[in-house]
Amino acid sequence: MQLVRGLHNLKSDHHGCVATIGNFDGVHLGHQSVFRHLMEKGAEVGLPTTVVTFEPQPREFFQAATAPARLTRLREKLQAIKETGVRRVVVLEFNKRLAAMSAETFVEELLVQGLGARFLSVGDDFRFGRGRQGDFELLQRMGRRHGFEVENMNTYKLDADRVSSTRIRELLTQGDLKTAAQCLGRPYRICGRVAHGDERGRTIGFPTMNVDLHRRVSPLQGVYAVKVDGLDTQQLPGVANIGVRPTVEGDNRYLLEVHLFDFDRSVYGEHVTVAFVQKLRDEQRFDSFEALRQQIWRDAAQAREILSVANAS
Repeated sequence: MQLVRGLHNLKSDHHGCVATIGNFDGVHLGHQSVFRHLMEKGAEVGLPTTVVTFEPQPREFFQAATAPARLTRLREKLQAIKETGVRRVVVLEFNKRLAAMSAETFVEELLVQGLGARFLSVGDDFRFGRGRQGDFELLQRMGRRHGFEVENMNTYKLDADRVSSTRIRELLTQGDLKTAAQCLGRPYRICGRVAHGDERGRTIGFPTMNVDLHRRVSPLQGVYAVKVDGLDTQQLPGVANIGVRPTVEGDNRYLLEVHLFDFDRSVYGEHVTVAFVQKLRDEQRFDSFEALRQQIWRDAAQAREILSVANAS
């Protein structure tokens, strides 16, 4: 998949495409449906499909302290988009310049001059440009002027409920991983590199892989039965904890700790993908290491049972 970072990196061979614009957090079934439709449209008119997204997401730029938890970091999002078959993604840095750009300039610089878009699919509630002045109607007017068609994304529903990133965040917070996976079209997963930790788990017989989530807020918190890719030819079963850990600077960060069953190999520096199968419990504090150890034994036994049933089915 071709990745283009920034308007300034759009070249002449990127000109002429069918496109869509959005955050696409989670790359859920609704997003995937839009991408499939675009690729079909592109095949009809002989043009490539281009997905345009932002980093950071606009709400993270304007409201960093209150922005919702991300479902996917940029790397995870790009991988999920790639898996749909899309072959070109343009990532725009959402900065002061982009935030201050008028809606008309945004259309002219990106869609007309940069991409030469002939077909655009966006939600009818899509807002863009300085002060969120741009909307679906403005896109249609400028499309008629510059020769591109604008289509409203159809709402994607699952069991009569709209599939959205907001809904998936709520499902994850509630511990409903099954419905979240149905909305995503895959189990919810987090990717990251294994880092050195304090190795407390080894002192109680449960060595863990420590994965920094690089998120201000996590959509998950608690203990989960998981499956891990990236360390073997097949998925490895385990139990994971996501919780808040204080940093030297006094801030808090989310850390993912994974104990793999029947696995004892140094994997520092490896990149792993952790798929969350079922929530076991909320995170809790313990009065002693012994109480923690006993609870982890119970968590591990429960996770083993859940994962053995999942594999059998």
